[in-house]
Amino acid sequence: MELHLDLVGGIAGDMFVAAILDLRPDLETGLLSALSYAPMLQGVSCRIVSHDDGILTGRRFLVERSDPDTTHGHHHHTAWRDIRAALSASSLDAETTRHAIGVFSLLADAEARVHGTAAGAVEFHEVGAWDSIADIVAAAYLIARLKATRWTSSAAPLGSGRVRTAHGILPVPAPAAALLLEGLPTIDDGIPGERVTPTGAAILRYLCKQETISPQPRRLVASGFGFGTRKLPGISNCVRVICFESLATDVAGSDRVAVLQFEIDDQTGEDLAQGIENLRAHKDVLDVVQTPVFGKKGRMMTGVRILARPEAVAQVAALAFDETTTIGIRHAIVDRAILPRKIVDTKVEFGPMRVKLVKRPSGQTAKAEASDVGDTANAATRQRRRQAAEAAAKTGMKS
Repeated sequence: MELHLDLVGGIAGDMFVAAILDLRPDLETGLLSALSYAPMLQGVSCRIVSHDDGILTGRRFLVERSDPDTTHGHHHHTAWRDIRAALSASSLDAETTRHAIGVFSLLADAEARVHGTAAGAVEFHEVGAWDSIADIVAAAYLIARLKATRWTSSAAPLGSGRVRTAHGILPVPAPAAALLLEGLPTIDDGIPGERVTPTGAAILRYLCKQETISPQPRRLVASGFGFGTRKLPGISNCVRVICFESLATDVAGSDRVAVLQFEIDDQTGEDLAQGIENLRAHKDVLDVVQTPVFGKKGRMMTGVRILARPEAVAQVAALAFDETTTIGIRHAIVDRAILPRKIVDTKVEFGPMRVKLVKRPSGQTAKAEASDVGDTANAATRQRRRQAAEAAAKTGMKS
């Protein structure tokens, strides 16, 4: 399942939650139950209501509190370390807790950059208030239940003007929101106001990274609308979430990778080999391939192709510039089909061996790890070792 966020009016935490619940109303009861024992939400009630703005219909997520110390203009300050400790010690399930801390961590990092302090010293104001805590915990609960393989987003509307906060009057988008939107697609549609809140920007950053909607054919399954509190001129203030199913085979999964390519004709083979090994060692590099190619004037060159995680293009390109003599790199984000695989341990007469099992459309295949037979004396013995280990893995004779 892939989920796309269409930011019609913008995005805030409550809009995201409402859109998901409009898409999946079956999750409402479980969410309200989880929020009832979430940390820092004593005396807070949450409810989901239907909404019709005269253009579109959907849901709203309302967070309310009757606590008398919460009066108009009062700003509740909460330290990030206290929020993190409360979430870690709560009775929320592990996945909800992980996602909630992930979103809050992004907010803390952005606030720390804005105020020139360490993330651990950050005190939240608007985001530390009970309603924002409820929004983030609710979003985390829903993210954990949906288990989407990919989240994408349309361009985020920037908005314009000023917004009143606990820090005073700030420009729109708010500084923390602007930092969280760095690298994500944005648009200025001419409609003023705060269109993306810091909480909404943190959810986008956490889920969507730098991805836009997939160009691959997919089946549209369902959609939902979540509304915010403000009314915008001529447009619904909502987020639309669209659910897709992949049209790929039932066996193959899919993801996206960055491909970086360049050619080298002025670096020694010995030094280039070391540079490529250093590239392979980078945590975000998935693979590096080198091939012989012919360049201008018939020169023999080495073509280098790197597969990396999409969010690490800039870091991997910088490393390639440092480790090789290239002065230009082509790069793109591409889709790839991937088959389920796992490594199993086997015991055969030759000793323990690892085998990779791969689920293919026509059936399962097995391949012994080359490094486990590398010290064998001759080709015939190596072949017998591979065949014995692969047969053991297929029949389930694992250690």
